[in-house]
Amino acid sequence: MEASYGTEWPVEEKVKRREMVSSEARYIFVYEISNVDANIMLKLSKKGRCNADGMDDKGHLVAFVHYRFTIEEEIPVLYVYELQLEHRVQGKGLGKFLMVLLELIAQKSNMSAVVLTVQKANMIAMNFYRNKLRYLISTMSPSQMGLQTNYELLCKSFDYEAKAGLQGGEDK
Repeated sequence: MEASYGTEWPVEEKVKRREMVSSEARYIFVYEISNVDANIMLKLSKKGRCNADGMDDKGHLVAFVHYRFTIEEEIPVLYVYELQLEHRVQGKGLGKFLMVLLELIAQKSNMSAVVLTVQKANMIAMNFYRNKLRYLISTMSPSQMGLQTNYELLCKSFDYEAKAGLQGGEDK
């Protein structure tokens, strides 16, 4: 993460650490397991068992999402604080799968939008959110208010009120 924040990282690291231990923080963790472990899990699931008794190792953590349910501009939103994937699992559909999962969680939880922050310098992430997932620059983003920052606020709205409040009522 340090590379995306540049000189602001020492301050941002402290903020990130506080955010991650907040009681409002929600997480999705993705673990990689071997085919042997996958076969064991499949057999257990067929027997109606939810967990793998005797398996101490969850596998290798390859991705995680940190999100919260919050209010932005008087609109209930699911705010994505972090989506991080190991480099070797990027470009395989996992990031898109996790974001679509978050969109479904937001809709099932009666949230009106998904909002997230992206560092402008992270062109791969900007392309991913803007072009692959069709997120729009929010009217709350500093760039839309004439301010120069190193990040953008992006959003995907699910209803008219959110589109009007977060996207200016139109697709940009």
